[in-house]
Amino acid sequence: MGKINLLKKKKEALRMPMFDIPFLIGVLLLLAVGLIMLFSAGFADAFYKHGDSYYYIKKQLLCAVIGLVIMIGVSFVPYNFYRRFVYLFYIACVALLILVLIVSNDSEKRWLYIGGFQFQPSELAKVAVVLVLADYIARHRSSMNKFVDGIIFPGLIFGIVTVLIGVETHLSGAILVLAIGVIMIICGGCKLWHLCPFVMVFLSGAAFLVLTNDYMQRRIATWRDPSSDLLGDGWQITQSLITIGSGGLFGLGYGKSRQKYLYMSEPQNDFVFSVVCEELGYIGALFVIALFAFLIWRGVHIAMHAPDTFSSFVVLGIIARISVQVIFNIAVVTNTVPVTGISLPFFSYGGTAIIVLLAEMGLVLHISRYSREEKGS
Repeated sequence: MGKINLLKKKKEALRMPMFDIPFLIGVLLLLAVGLIMLFSAGFADAFYKHGDSYYYIKKQLLCAVIGLVIMIGVSFVPYNFYRRFVYLFYIACVALLILVLIVSNDSEKRWLYIGGFQFQPSELAKVAVVLVLADYIARHRSSMNKFVDGIIFPGLIFGIVTVLIGVETHLSGAILVLAIGVIMIICGGCKLWHLCPFVMVFLSGAAFLVLTNDYMQRRIATWRDPSSDLLGDGWQITQSLITIGSGGLFGLGYGKSRQKYLYMSEPQNDFVFSVVCEELGYIGALFVIALFAFLIWRGVHIAMHAPDTFSSFVVLGIIARISVQVIFNIAVVTNTVPVTGISLPFFSYGGTAIIVLLAEMGLVLHISRYSREEKGS
């Protein structure tokens, strides 16, 4: 009987609908374009710093392959399996965030080193926040309009992680977690006016920091007028604007960026989109933005058709994370907001980030299979 049941389960698995093909195509296109642009944007900096023009792309390509394998594996594991361990995963991530503050010797306490491998616990913590909030909202959907259930308890879930990442001096990561948390509880049904006291406290705290911190004041001044300190704090954003403007409508051509030759800071990381604009022009930049818009639209579609509240909010949280990162990254490189150091998904250099991102894409793909099954497609 056991063998018969096992065979039945295998047959049922084979009969399961395919995952959302448009979403998968969007992921693969963004990954391919991202790797191509990362190589072009980073090869000069890689040669200067590491003596190997292929340094960044080799590492990123290896991590992308690992991420794709994990994505495929995750896409076949029932999402309810992960739900059993979301709180253990969250506790482990909080412990890792505390550990990195204790043991890291870097000025920016963001990395843990195990043997020859390094990773950022904050990347895992973002996933943990999404999973735990999705589970919490699913369990308390009927009471999310109450102050304690809709604000205080979920606020503690993402607030603890936000503070720990902020202490790491990882401001962009803290902003990202805070944004994900707020988006999820608003969509979960909390009353907007319940958020007002916390918004006021946040704005007051931000204003206090700006008024009392010389570094923050310089950042704001540079944002308002980058030319006020061209060779200092204004260098990075000034070079970014020059890079974007140099591309014109159709760009200089792939690989022909001039600014990546040690003029642009971090061309392979936070400012890779500037090189996209220079080499591919306004048209190429719009194409990249359109790819992200397509992926986000498809993700929202999957979330809206998910089989239950938990899976719906898992997808929503993941898509919210991508959306906020894309908006903030493009806003930073165009000097729409002050420089915060937020990366561009699929494009920016970072092994931990691309592996975790592709694992999240696997989870969305798996939920899309259930969504299609529910609709009978």
